[in-house]
Amino acid sequence: MFHKPVLLVIAHGSRDPRHAATVHALVRRVRSLRPGLRVETGFLDFNIPSVQGVLESLAAEGVHDVVALPLLLTRAFHAKADIPAVLRGAPQRLRIRQAEVLGPSPLLLSALERRLYEAGLTPADKSSTGVVLASAGSTDPEAIAVIAEIAREWRHTGWCAVRPAFASASLPRTEDAVRELRALGCEKVAVAPYVLAPGFLPDRIARGATEADVLADVLGAAPEVARVLLERADAVAARGRLSRTA
Repeated sequence: MFHKPVLLVIAHGSRDPRHAATVHALVRRVRSLRPGLRVETGFLDFNIPSVQGVLESLAAEGVHDVVALPLLLTRAFHAKADIPAVLRGAPQRLRIRQAEVLGPSPLLLSALERRLYEAGLTPADKSSTGVVLASAGSTDPEAIAVIAEIAREWRHTGWCAVRPAFASASLPRTEDAVRELRALGCEKVAVAPYVLAPGFLPDRIARGATEADVLADVLGAAPEVARVLLERADAVAARGRLSRTA
């Protein structure tokens, strides 16, 4: 008998309570979009339940099929190393398939624009506004290249200019990108945090945005983010169906 897989959303975790609250809000939105899908949440660090604990509980229930979805925007160290290592330690009775990270996706660009408009911009402001695409940062060149490419693509949707910035590990910092856009002659400068939940690095982005005209909120539980999450899960499920009919 075919049983629907359980979707396990894997978040990094944080000492900041806003992080877990935002993750849970996003998961609630996913459940509301797909009522028949069982969605569980596990954290790599700091918060409970842990990923390992959730996997052990699912195995004890008799669950056989799990889709593990990293709540990450780029394929950096956590997606390539940390999460696979945790999944390898799962009970053997579980069939676990790891989904792709959320980004890049046109839906995430839509979510970024949603947050900018919620912060006070309008579509009429686009041509005169420069945007800082502010991410957490990474030592992984692949992740940095993805952020730079997203900034280039987003520029073509009508903004005066878009510059990437990073809260850690890479340069430029948010405040430097803000100043660069001012020097380019953009009438307004907005900072769009390309991060999923509040915490230490998003707070650093906010401090770097003090000279900007607009600071958007984190992506959080935006409906577009929930839709991307389901797209990634559906892609894994579709591969499973194809393998069974091959």
